[in-house]
Amino acid sequence: MTDEGSDGGSDGFDPRAEEHRTIGEGLFERDMGPSSSFAHLYRGELHRMTRWRERLDRTTNWAVTVMAAILTWAFSDPGNPHFLILLGGIAVAIFLGIEAHRFRGYIVWRTRVRLLQENVWAHGLDPSSELLHADWREQLAGDYREPTLKISYEEALAHRLRRIYLPLLVIVLAAWFIRTTVVATTAWPESAAVGVIPGTVVVAVVLAGFVLALVISFRPRDWRGHPELRTQEIGEWHEE
Repeated sequence: MTDEGSDGGSDGFDPRAEEHRTIGEGLFERDMGPSSSFAHLYRGELHRMTRWRERLDRTTNWAVTVMAAILTWAFSDPGNPHFLILLGGIAVAIFLGIEAHRFRGYIVWRTRVRLLQENVWAHGLDPSSELLHADWREQLAGDYREPTLKISYEEALAHRLRRIYLPLLVIVLAAWFIRTTVVATTAWPESAAVGVIPGTVVVAVVLAGFVLALVISFRPRDWRGHPELRTQEIGEWHEE
């Protein structure tokens, strides 16, 4: 008669036993088949990650569209005010803030997906490889009990600035400089004046904002986001 104690269960399966902790080794066995609840869990996490990735793309598309429309209008007529380009830069900064907030949510789901891919699916495909995270079960269980944001808001800003928004801000800054020098009818920096605000003050504020973006992007920090597509080149496929 089978012992139905609290450790083994009716079928003798003990999920805490050492041989069952590397669950990826049984990828296509009874407890880890493609139709198991675990596979559905992974599919659900992957779906959430994809949806948040789409939300990031929509924010970026809006930022690019608004910036392109403002720059087109600003250079369509020399009489159009140059400060509209600065308004376009402010709009880009607003989209950056929204996207950084969404990026923090995206990292929550991406972290779970990568934890499963690294320690379950990769190990199931190649059981001879070592687990990257021996405590991956505890990490995932803890995150399900108490979900937490994985990166700070500043790091999210730095990620999106490096990938998308810093080049956009460079384009805005270059367009504004051309508009206030080449196209302007007065000398620079007086040509950068906005109403009663002197041009020197406007230039100082614009440069200060851009320097702040550079500091956020490149200051030394310990990155908490998963690094494989941020710091390394994508490798080529080599056939044996």
